Amino acid sequence: MTILVTGGAGFIGSNFIFYLLRHRPDDRVICVDSLTYAGNLSTLSSVMQDQRFRFYRADICDREAIGEIFQKERPDVVVNFAAESHVDRSILDPSAFLRTNIFGASVLMDASLQYGVSRYHQVSTDEVYGDLPLDKPELMFTETTPLRTSSPYSASKASADLLAQAYFRTYGLGVTISRCSNNYGPYHFPEKLIPLMIINALNDRPLPVYGKGENVRDWLYVEDHCAAIDLILRKGREGEVYNIGGHNERKNIDIVRLICGELNKPESLIEFVDDRKGHDLRYAIDPHKIETELGWRSKVSFDEGIRKTIQWYLENRSWWQTILSGEYQDYYRMMYGKSDE
Repeated sequence: MTILVTGGAGFIGSNFIFYLLRHRPDDRVICVDSLTYAGNLSTLSSVMQDQRFRFYRADICDREAIGEIFQKERPDVVVNFAAESHVDRSILDPSAFLRTNIFGASVLMDASLQYGVSRYHQVSTDEVYGDLPLDKPELMFTETTPLRTSSPYSASKASADLLAQAYFRTYGLGVTISRCSNNYGPYHFPEKLIPLMIINALNDRPLPVYGKGENVRDWLYVEDHCAAIDLILRKGREGEVYNIGGHNERKNIDIVRLICGELNKPESLIEFVDDRKGHDLRYAIDPHKIETELGWRSKVSFDEGIRKTIQWYLENRSWWQTILSGEYQDYYRMMYGKSDE
């Protein structure tokens, strides 16, 4: 099977590529990434020479470029990770999120129809459901929870989900959608909560926490997420949405304190800052559907996963240091002899 992965130089996309190449030796993997600020080609350096892997630099909004790739590679399956994904950035500039997350998804679906793709999988987020109250821990998001977005980012992801469902119903495209809780693990871009806190703590810099840090997230180790998507591709029902959650709810402030403790850093580094606009209170995923229908279970507890993640950042300082310096974009020029512009 040939699987085309968009956004494969990003955090979850790259981990999914590694997962496929480890666990699916008969599959070919085609990676498409535009290498925006969050795409790091050096993340994929260990697989660039693998005969089962091929990389294309292309914007999913570029209909001509995407058509050429589909025509050449003839993918059986498309998994769309490509997205603008940082909520704070979406509040500052919604337009980039609407372009990539909605229009880009439509370009991929059109190409999937034109070239006979058997399965188009849209990687979504639990943020499309809005949030839950802090004082009702029994409430959780299910696949039938109404969409109630809070940011331009989540609105763009919900729009792509609805578009995918429309392509399934109108055109018969073999669509599946997954909505996951917050991921963490290796290769997480340093602007997100967990890697930002790890890196700042290592550098004895302030640890900025929104509000009072009481917001709750359900955390999912990235390899568990990759295993779930792989299972959906092979056994999931077309037209269906599957929630993927880790049963690992934590307050933001508790995560920051845990990281301080693991790194033997003082909690005096914590600095509370003005809260984010429209900041969701709590996310909690009910993964009952994927557990009962497909037999998936998350394997990595949060305590285990956060220690593995911290250890990875300790052992791979050069990866995140080149990102902080901007030098990570030099890898593309080294590989292909072209400027990043």
